[in-house]
Amino acid sequence: MAAQWDAKNKNCLITGAAAGLGAAYVEALLKEGAKKVAVVDIDEQAGQELVAQLNETYNNSVIFVKCDVSKEPEIDHCFNIVVKEFGNIDVLINNAGIMSDLETTWRLASDVNYQGLVSFTMKAVKHMRKDEGGAGGVIVNIASTAGLTRINTFPIYSGCKAAVIHFSQNLALPPFFDDTGIRVMVLCPGATATKLVQGLAKKVVDMKNSQMMEEMFGKVHIQSVESAVITMLKLLKDGNNGSIWLSTHDRPPHELTPQINKYFDELEKLTFLN
Repeated sequence: MAAQWDAKNKNCLITGAAAGLGAAYVEALLKEGAKKVAVVDIDEQAGQELVAQLNETYNNSVIFVKCDVSKEPEIDHCFNIVVKEFGNIDVLINNAGIMSDLETTWRLASDVNYQGLVSFTMKAVKHMRKDEGGAGGVIVNIASTAGLTRINTFPIYSGCKAAVIHFSQNLALPPFFDDTGIRVMVLCPGATATKLVQGLAKKVVDMKNSQMMEEMFGKVHIQSVESAVITMLKLLKDGNNGSIWLSTHDRPPHELTPQINKYFDELEKLTFLN
């Protein structure tokens, strides 16, 4: 299935969109011709400022909806507001995230990084699915290279991001697309020049590892926001349902699906061996 997707006249909802990569995805989709975009974030001031700025250029095409992605009632309220304002949602990008494994924050971070993402995804599936009267659509779940590798400094964050990949790929298995007309895809950005990667040495699961984190991160190439945006647009336009994409080191977009499918094929042979 070659996607050949076009952003023109699409209605989009993006979480964690008041700043950083989320804000970059908002503007990129508007430049590509998106009809309406909902900026969803807990930071009301930053969200309203971004919307005011963008609406000067894009003819009042953007709205802000405040939402704490860790709280189910707020997710319900947010999704309903956007559907009411736009009529329908064609694109959901689950971008909201917190990178902190501290004892005081890891549960909140896990609720945002995984449970909130699942909630928005399942609401979008119900809203979009063609076999229940919807128009189909696209769901992009943001994972991380942390979900593809082993990092002893951030085991909780890494576990959530691995869960995002596994949840998304399992949801997308046949006959999901044929039934629903929805593509579910995953973007795994590496370290990118946003606030998410600032002060990480103070957010590790074990503070004895903080120096190790500083040394390790000092060797990591921090890619530009533009690189992640290029990969996002590539997967939206050309990505197949269930595909997983890597954006790291300012390299061109790279699809990981063949490698990951091969890995699971081998594991499933062992798991289901009679």
